[in-house]
Amino acid sequence: MIKSFFNSPSRTIAAAAVVLGAASLISRLLGLFRDRILAGRFGAGDELDIYYAAFRIPDMVYSLLVLGAVSAGFIPVFINYLQKDKKQTWSLANSVLNLMALSLIVVCALLIVLAPWLAKLVAPGFSSEKLSLTVQLTRVMFLSPFFLGLSAVFGGILQSFRRFLVYSLGPIMYNLGIIFGTLVLVDYFGLLGLAYGVVLGAFFHMLIQIPPAHFCGFRWRPVFDFRFSGVRRIFKLMPPRILSLALSQINFWLMTVFASFLAVGSIAVYNLAYNIWSFPLGVFGISFVLAAFPKLSQTAQKKNIIGFVKTFSLTLRQILFLTLPSAALFIVLREEIVRVILGVGRFSWPDTLLTFQTLAYFSIGLFAEALILLFLRGFFAWEDTKTPFLIGLLAMAFRLPVAWFLAQKMGVSGLALGFSFGSIFYLILLFIALRRKIAKKLRSFAPQFMKSEAPKNLDEKNIFLSGGKMILASGLAALAAYLSLQYLASLVDTATGLGLLFQGGLAGLFGLLIYLLCAWLFRLTELKLFLTSLFGRSLGKKYLEG
Repeated sequence: MIKSFFNSPSRTIAAAAVVLGAASLISRLLGLFRDRILAGRFGAGDELDIYYAAFRIPDMVYSLLVLGAVSAGFIPVFINYLQKDKKQTWSLANSVLNLMALSLIVVCALLIVLAPWLAKLVAPGFSSEKLSLTVQLTRVMFLSPFFLGLSAVFGGILQSFRRFLVYSLGPIMYNLGIIFGTLVLVDYFGLLGLAYGVVLGAFFHMLIQIPPAHFCGFRWRPVFDFRFSGVRRIFKLMPPRILSLALSQINFWLMTVFASFLAVGSIAVYNLAYNIWSFPLGVFGISFVLAAFPKLSQTAQKKNIIGFVKTFSLTLRQILFLTLPSAALFIVLREEIVRVILGVGRFSWPDTLLTFQTLAYFSIGLFAEALILLFLRGFFAWEDTKTPFLIGLLAMAFRLPVAWFLAQKMGVSGLALGFSFGSIFYLILLFIALRRKIAKKLRSFAPQFMKSEAPKNLDEKNIFLSGGKMILASGLAALAAYLSLQYLASLVDTATGLGLLFQGGLAGLFGLLIYLLCAWLFRLTELKLFLTSLFGRSLGKKYLEG
């Protein structure tokens, strides 16, 4: 029974997305509960500013070294070996795991020594006392990238084998560790207890990935083979991806720098709003991207251009189907959401006001940020990491000046609006580039299929047609939710958390029903696919079997 739980594969993209989405929902709810505890205990003041600033550098190391290797290189190359030679596959996995561990030990040890200088880079607007405590927390949290790095390799193995169920539990364990640190360890160690909670969560994130990787066939060996062709391929793909992730981290770091020069608590407000905004991003965006990536890689490895475009287009439309109404409802229900989640303890009304304004501006770019993740995986599936880096460089050059300009006019909410504008610009550039890439491959592979079978580049006709209907349906859903809010305001006590939850919950539910009704009236195929993924019916069978 235990082995069956650890070793059960998700047979379809939609089924995998449901598993990942459900686990992400639990993890994000825990994350919101974590933020509620943090907000109630510390408020949007110096303590949370210190915590979020200290968290930024270890998180950057994890994103650059770990995600750069796994997301861009390891999974496509691992899948390629898996289809050819199982023995070589496990040699590759061991080499990557051991090299990852060695690299993280060296890098994290060096950065622990350099922590005082790094803290000044992250938060130059901090006082000397705040910087000192930031350094202490940063040094403790540098243990987390090591555990998360090993976990990422095990997770890459599980994704390749479509073992999404246990893989999806890692973030839940991570959040439980941070919550334990907030509720228990802070009482013993002060603010350092938060850092210990992060490390504990990272350790359990790794621990839960090991048994299913073992059941897939992984056995640890002390292998450090730099000459292995698979390792060289991964290293070749890594530098552009690491640079792309560096751009993302530099972007977030500079947003933190900008916020450190604004009013006290701006870093905390920015991060709290970002965390709430990332809830639908994780549940509806990342879950489909992770579920589709192995299939995208598989079709690319086989040069199955038709299969690639169909999988990509259907996944893109499913993401839009879920993120567009989420963004619309987040904008309408922003005040109720923030007050219910964060409006406790030392989190004041001005803090709440700033946070829900910032959340609204983040929500504008929700669909774009979710699709960016899919487009990046589209390039990675073809083992192209250079193009996304160059596009990311151009997008950052646009986003940062816009965010800084808006921050001077609007405060911390201007940073969120600049972030959203940058995301939309980034998405447009990625769309143009991937469309050209696919058009070129369609011409190259033309003899392999009849012209009548070939999709038009990225299948943009269906994408734009469905997307237009979804935008209209989302607008009507937002209007319905807004009118419901006004009506319910006179019926419930909005001064209480329960009243706000009732008002916002009913308004959101009514808006959601209107959206689903519009989707049915507009005959959106994505509604059928969504219902199929939930209930396992025969609707959308071809996609589900993809």
